[in-house]
Amino acid sequence: MGAANLRRGTSDEAFMRRALRLAARGLGRTSPNPVVGAVVVKDGRVLATGYHRRAGLDHAEVAALRRLGFQARGADLYVTLEPCNHHGRTPPCTEAVIRAGIRRVVVGMRDPCRLVDGRGIRRLRRAGIAVEVGLLGPQCRRVNEHFLCVQEQGRPFVTWKAAVTLDGRIATRRGDSRWVTGARARALGHALRDTHDAILVGAGTVRVDDPLLTTRRRGGRDPVRVVLDGRLAISPRARLLHSGSPAPTLVVCGRGAPAARERALVAAGAEVLRLPGRRGRVSPAALLAALLERGLLAVLIEGGGETAAAFLEAGLVDKVVVIVAPKLVGGVGAVPMLGGRGVARMAEAVQLCDITYRQIGAEMVISGHVHRDH
Repeated sequence: MGAANLRRGTSDEAFMRRALRLAARGLGRTSPNPVVGAVVVKDGRVLATGYHRRAGLDHAEVAALRRLGFQARGADLYVTLEPCNHHGRTPPCTEAVIRAGIRRVVVGMRDPCRLVDGRGIRRLRRAGIAVEVGLLGPQCRRVNEHFLCVQEQGRPFVTWKAAVTLDGRIATRRGDSRWVTGARARALGHALRDTHDAILVGAGTVRVDDPLLTTRRRGGRDPVRVVLDGRLAISPRARLLHSGSPAPTLVVCGRGAPAARERALVAAGAEVLRLPGRRGRVSPAALLAALLERGLLAVLIEGGGETAAAFLEAGLVDKVVVIVAPKLVGGVGAVPMLGGRGVARMAEAVQLCDITYRQIGAEMVISGHVHRDH
């Protein structure tokens, strides 16, 4: 009995891990929905798989079952997130699961969204389907951390990514930052853009680096470009306004920014958003609230030590990704990776947890989540 249970448990984990890999394919594409992967199995053999590709299209369970003509009697369904039981853009997934004849559903985690929140599990159980919840739960939470941040904290998930030298510089004393890292590490940065809904930089980054902020990878898609520019100081000739990308560019300023500069930027193709702030600086919390209203769940801060510091000091950074190049720049005037006031005591430093290390070419990638007391 014990050996049989072990074999089944090991198989269950293998199928759920496959569902997790499928779910990750939807990152950056399903907002405001979560990412979900599903695997249909019978007698130890995978019959069909599916994942949520985009809001408005089939959910993962339905995508998998559709491949089988909704005929899966006696099969097991592995799904990373609780199936929905309400009408939205698509019909309830629970009805498709019941109609297909699924005998057992293994759910990675319960959906905290108030429209779901246990209703899908209860509906399946009332239909006589065995439901098991919690397999690889932490991993299922991690793949959906963007969506869960919105559900639990009411704001988008924020990742800060920086490319730095070994002595913590992002540019030389003359502002030269091309290139801190090699091509393979820069490709990782483009992959991060591909999985986030918006990319955020400060006006200084636009003035000095004149970036495109696009995802230059096959099959990728560009995030919404967001420039934090309290006084609308960037040029209407900035490259990101003329990149040809279908992704919009949003320039965010204070309410007192000059109207003439707004008109020039709008004429160049930007959308200007005025938000509250102090002394010409936009409130990070107000910006995240505005992005959430647009259905954007994940924000990548990529440029500017002052911009990153503003969000860190406000407690609004969730994850940090630092790519460290084996280079030394030196010099008092070289640009540090993080600006702001800084902390007075080491005990006040922002602490990271769940640290991972990865070498890409000559560079080391260090990532971790910001530790929260709760």
